[in-house]
Amino acid sequence: MPDATNATIDTMAAWHQLVKTHDAAGLDALLDDEAVFHSPVVHKPQVGKAITHKYLSAAFQVFFNDSFRYVRELKGERDAVLEFTLELDGIAVNGVDMIKWNDAGRITEFKVMLRPLKAVNLIHEKMGAMLQAQVQANAQSQAGA
Repeated sequence: MPDATNATIDTMAAWHQLVKTHDAAGLDALLDDEAVFHSPVVHKPQVGKAITHKYLSAAFQVFFNDSFRYVRELKGERDAVLEFTLELDGIAVNGVDMIKWNDAGRITEFKVMLRPLKAVNLIHEKMGAMLQAQVQANAQSQAGA
């Protein structure tokens, strides 16, 4: 993925590579500074690169198991909808990632929608635990610094 600030990123190729390798660190180069994340369980949009990175990093750990598959992709000039499936704790999860990007190819908006309700509740629980673990890890690293 290009790292020069003026290089145009092939957003979908970069995203699929990050998903394939589970490389949450690669999100830094892909997210716009003003990126907005829309969670399926948090009503208020999460605004900014740092918080979007935090949510997507947690999602990498929760969603991307061996059963995760993108099963359909609809792509426009600067947006895409990617339908996915996975099994988590014996529950079939179906959802879509709705992604928008700017002229440079950096993601400006990432929205996740899920079904069925049982899956939404499970993801809410697991994402909450993952985000809490990140907060605790950050607090411990700052205390040790």
